[in-house]
Amino acid sequence: MFQTFEDASGPSKGKTRIALMRRALRARGLAAFLVPRADEHQNEYVPPNAERLSWLTGFTGSAGMAIVGGKSAALFVDGRYTLQAPAQVDTGVFEILQVPQNKSSDWIKAHLKKGDALGYDPRLHSIKSIQKMEQAVYEAGAVLAPQDENLIDAIWKDRPAPPRAPVVLHPLDYAGEAASRKITRIQKGIRRAKANAAILAMPESIAWLLNIRGKDVPHTPLALCFAILPAKGRPELFIAPKKLAPNVRKVLAKDVTIRKPEALPSALAALGKAKARVLLDPDTVSRWFADQLTEVGAEIVHGADPCLAHKAKKNSVEISGARAAHKRDGVAMCRFLAWLDAKAPSGTLDEIGVAKKLEGFRRQTGALKEISFDTISGAGANGAIVHYRVSEATNAALQAGTLFLVDSGGQYLDGTTDITRTIAIGEPTRDMRRHFTLVLKGHIALAAARFPRGTRGADLDPLARAALWDAGLDFDHGTGHGVGSYLSVHEGPQRISKQGMAVLEPGMICSNEPGYYRAGEYGIRIENLVLIAPLRKVKGGERPMMSFETLTLAPIDRRLIDASLLTARELKWLNAYHARVLKKIGPELKGKDKAWLETATAPIKQK
Repeated sequence: MFQTFEDASGPSKGKTRIALMRRALRARGLAAFLVPRADEHQNEYVPPNAERLSWLTGFTGSAGMAIVGGKSAALFVDGRYTLQAPAQVDTGVFEILQVPQNKSSDWIKAHLKKGDALGYDPRLHSIKSIQKMEQAVYEAGAVLAPQDENLIDAIWKDRPAPPRAPVVLHPLDYAGEAASRKITRIQKGIRRAKANAAILAMPESIAWLLNIRGKDVPHTPLALCFAILPAKGRPELFIAPKKLAPNVRKVLAKDVTIRKPEALPSALAALGKAKARVLLDPDTVSRWFADQLTEVGAEIVHGADPCLAHKAKKNSVEISGARAAHKRDGVAMCRFLAWLDAKAPSGTLDEIGVAKKLEGFRRQTGALKEISFDTISGAGANGAIVHYRVSEATNAALQAGTLFLVDSGGQYLDGTTDITRTIAIGEPTRDMRRHFTLVLKGHIALAAARFPRGTRGADLDPLARAALWDAGLDFDHGTGHGVGSYLSVHEGPQRISKQGMAVLEPGMICSNEPGYYRAGEYGIRIENLVLIAPLRKVKGGERPMMSFETLTLAPIDRRLIDASLLTARELKWLNAYHARVLKKIGPELKGKDKAWLETATAPIKQK
């Protein structure tokens, strides 16, 4: 199994560990300390040795931050974790505050006084995040105090060792472009930014640029490393030598100079000596780099990671790979859904067993490299926890009269998948069908959208919410995130959300996943991945428009659809989607699985 189900954390050790933290605060003369859910690369998924927030608080979500003071402590989480965090964290020790309604800056101003020092590890915070903190700290009359050693590391006695998984080459048959050509393209962008070099801190950018993959973090094929990419000349790759087998080192050495991580400070010093203008992405590069470069005399140029926009726009080989991966994944999903429908009435299924079975169907493709994230397998009330992670302690049975939400994905050499389906276990209630259909209306509105050049994710986000808003409902997460090509399942800069300011462009892949969550009862989410298609003329129109091609191929549960709530246009889209699923996936199935798919994709008539 790629996923484990033991209780990785919990609230039981919160008091003991925060007492150790406060002892460390006093020893260093600090009034408070920042504990982000981050590593030195600002990764979403971090290796075990970087799970500092989880170790301290018990919270295992993929985003959050704690501030520990001498007498008070707070954990800041977003709307995905408002149910999860209180279940995992000792609320007698940590006050749990939801963002953006609550801001860490307000906590700082309320709890710090003149002369106080707020400690932080500059390696774990982006330039931008610390810039936001500076004003609040200044208004409190306090000071920011960067620490050479992380306070958590000093007291975490059984901290795991850093990962040393081997690097593998990503074949050109899947990458679609040689590393040498990518380097040349990105260097042109660095020169346009009037910079002499760029710091690459995101391992996924380096993985894409150099056509390499690794296993240093869960579920995402990354090798932890840094790179300095000059505007002209050979890039420098800073990576642990044990990760590179001779054949991999030989290939990489054609395009880059390979150096040990310990050589990074001297390389930065060389940039300073040359009075270089160095491009840093304030969202992805840590404050440590900015401090180091400023100290040695380099000039900092702020700008986006130069690889991001290029990586997000998939080339023709990556697009073909994405279609193949989704077809393969769709076969596995349909076999799983047929199995689930056959077995669920027995009352013998539970969340862990179902998650294991789904991974098994993906493994049977013979192409699965990893799952793309821990499967969200939520029965009944657990489905209302947006990023629920089933454990042996929370494992619930699938019971008649409830909903089951399963959000999962696979990592294949030719693509990354992510799909959510909500399934009726037994007879759904009227409310379940109404809420599901409202979510479906939002999903269809986005999937069928046409939009002009220059459209941002924030411009499209309301389409997925309008039907819910009309009913006085909403969901507290983004509608869609970007997805990589055998890389991160959550890729920027593209996203469809209220904060999605990046312009959407052809070749980008996003998720389409509106939802509704009734706390204590059920959760509903319908997610497909979509590819942004090129601009095309519209018959009778004046401006060319982009649109979405839905990549995901699996039925949407017809038993949960109230057709009377759908317009003729919505019903046409749904029936056409199901017809396409049957056409693409049907020939790959046999016997009972194929019969199930034919029933699951049968046309729905307007009532």
